[in-house]
This record gives sequence, structure tokens and C-alpha cells, in this order.
Amino acid sequence: MKRIKGGEEGSNDSSSKSPPEACKKVRKMSEESEEVAACESPDIDWAHVPQELLLHIFQYLPLLDRAYASEVCRRWNQAFHMPELWRCFEFELNQPASSYLKATHPDLIKQIIKRHSNHLQYVSFKVDSSTESAEAACDILSQLVNCSLKTLGLISTARPSFMEVPKSHFISALTVVFVNSKSLSSLKIDDTPVDDPSLKVLVANNSNTLKLLKMSSCPHVSPAGILCVADQCHGLRELALNYHLLSDELLLALSSEKHVHLEHLRIDVVNENPGRHFHSIKKSSWDAMVRHSPKFNLVMYFFVYEDEFGPFFNEEVPVTHLYFGRSVSKEVLGRVGLHCPRLVELVVCANGLRPLDEELIRIAKHCTQLSAIGLGECEVSCSAFVEFVKMCGRRLSQLSIMEEVLIPDHKYSLDEIHWEVSKHLGRVWFPDMMPTW
Repeated sequence: MKRIKGGEEGSNDSSSKSPPEACKKVRKMSEESEEVAACESPDIDWAHVPQELLLHIFQYLPLLDRAYASEVCRRWNQAFHMPELWRCFEFELNQPASSYLKATHPDLIKQIIKRHSNHLQYVSFKVDSSTESAEAACDILSQLVNCSLKTLGLISTARPSFMEVPKSHFISALTVVFVNSKSLSSLKIDDTPVDDPSLKVLVANNSNTLKLLKMSSCPHVSPAGILCVADQCHGLRELALNYHLLSDELLLALSSEKHVHLEHLRIDVVNENPGRHFHSIKKSSWDAMVRHSPKFNLVMYFFVYEDEFGPFFNEEVPVTHLYFGRSVSKEVLGRVGLHCPRLVELVVCANGLRPLDEELIRIAKHCTQLSAIGLGECEVSCSAFVEFVKMCGRRLSQLSIMEEVLIPDHKYSLDEIHWEVSKHLGRVWFPDMMPTW
């Protein structure tokens, strides 16, 4: 009876179907069982993990591990292509001859452009020093016609290779993104041949969304070009540019009633054209900026020579973070102490061999918000340094002073000073053996 029943069941399951159909069904059942077996574990049925949880797991995996995981089973391969996983991507474009870093595989780039260009929202291009890598980045940008980017960053890991690309090629590629995105919020295009007309395209299509713009060392942009951005992009919260683009008109535009309060203004003071003189900014323009955005941070990086400081710090400047990358004179630091009442952080990489005792005491007296200071190749007597710390009190959250900076005197030796400074700081402090910035 079992044989007959078994025969009947066999007849119902397979004999009623044609041989090809039976083979297809057996093959399908085999594939499904293998897929389930591949995803099974003693405690969890990985084949039936909810899609939301699978997405959450994949978001923590590096790209290569995510690709390996996509080969486990059909559901994981489908998860690999979920749009949410392709909103953020960094294209690494490096040439084997000029970089030891691995580049994004060309096949993956093709797949992204073909299947996920309309999903990309947060994108950066990191290129090495070769012109070929920068040109490859431009080629990818020019193909993002279906994109809707919110963030775009162009980063050269070595010398500014984007400047080696023909200007027309770069502008054409960048314009594709500016025209098609219409929702750019954050844009970093330092060291690129971007120009005034391309900025007008940016403004025409993204004026309501642009909040962050970093474009230092862009020689083809004029003060009129950046003024166009400030006039139209009323939601700007952060702006970084070279000092030669800074003007009274720009500050007044950023202080208009329509403009949202700026939070960060970063200025790189570097003379890219030898012989070119720096201009001055009126105190009234800075005052208008402070009235409109009283809490904004003004960050200034100085990479100039001592004889180029003439236009700076002769009147009150609302700088909050001040970095001197080259030697700066005692006179300039003395002016900083008198005219920078909002100063929060000060870093002096070099000064020479003249003690900064008076200048440091003046800064402590007038810069009442100072909470971080770093001194490199400078000289300060131990007594003056202790007096500086005593005046600033425990608000000094960062105190990075090279041991060579401190000069022993009749009152303190190097062995004694750390105890005295620690007492006024309220925590243990020692001089640095090497710069921390």
C-alpha cells in the first residue's frame, strides 16, 4: 500500500509534468534551498532578516565587504542595490604610478553611473596629484545628468591637480551638476578653476539651498563673483575664501536683512601673486557683520611675511580664531592684543628670538574670551607665562606650549613651572615636547 501510495504521490508530483518542467522545478527548489542554507545560522534565519535591518547592517560595512556580502544570496544582492546605500559615495581616483592608495574600480564607477546616479546625494571626489585623476573626476561629473546632489566635495590629496585640467573641461563638468542638482547645500571646490560665470549658474539653480561654500585658492573668481553668491544665497551659514575675495561690499551683503545669520567665515590670508598688496577692510563693515550675526566665528589663517602685515589689526577686527603659519612680529601680536576682543583661539608657529612677555600679558588682559593658545618657535619668560595663565584662569581649555618656548628666570625654573601653571589651570599640565597642531 505504501508503494502504491508513494507511486500515486510520485505520479501527482512529477509524472504529470513534462520532463523539462520537472527539471526546472527541481533546479529552482535546489537553488532556493541553497540560498536559505547559505544565510542560515543556529540562532537567526538570515534569509528572512527584515529589509530595514539588512539595510542598517549594510550601512556599517565598508564598500568591499558590502560587495562580498552581496554574493551570499539573492536577497542580500538586492539589498546591495538599495538606493539608500548609494546616497553617500566617495570616488577615489588615483593613478598607480603616482599614488599608493587604491582607486575606485572602473567597473563599479560604470555601475554607479548606470544604476545609481539618481540616488547620489552626498558625493566627494578624492584625487591624487596626477592630471589624469582630475580629468577622470570631470568625466564622471559630466555624466551625472540625473543627479540631485546635496553635497559635493572636490579634494586634491597632493598638489591642486584640478588646476591642471583645461578650464573649459572643468567648468563644463561642474555646470552639469549645478544645473541638474537644484538642491546643493554644501559645496567644497578649493584649488579649482571655477570662475564667475559658473558661480552664476550655481546661484541660478541652487540659491535657496546653498548653506556652505568653501572655495579658497580659486584664482579665476573675482570679488564680484563671490558678491553675486552672497547677494542671492541668503541661507549661507559657512563661507571659506581667500582674503583677496573679501570686501566691504561682501560683508555688507552678508549683513543684509534678508540674509540668514552666518555662523562661520574662514579667510585664508596668503599672497598668491608676489608683489600684490593686501587691501584693508573698514571697521564699519565688520561692525555691520557683528550686529547682524553676533555669534559668528571669524577664522583667519595667515601665511604671509612680516612686511605684509601692514593693513591688518590696525582697527578692531572681530576675529575669533587666529592662526599664524609663518613668523609674526612682536608689533603685530601687540596689535592683536589691542584690537581682537572676540579672540577665542590663538596659534603662533614662530616669532623669532625676542620674548613676547608684554604681548602675551596684553592679550590676556584684553582678549577676555581666549580659551586656547599654542606657541611654537617663540620665547616667553617663565614669570610672564605664569602671569598670563593666572590672568586667563581656568577658561584655558587648551594650552599647547613648546618646552623650548619657556625661558627660566629668577622666579621659576622649567622644573617648577608646571606645578604653578597646573595650580591656576585646575588640572595637571606639562609643556609639549613637540607641536600638537
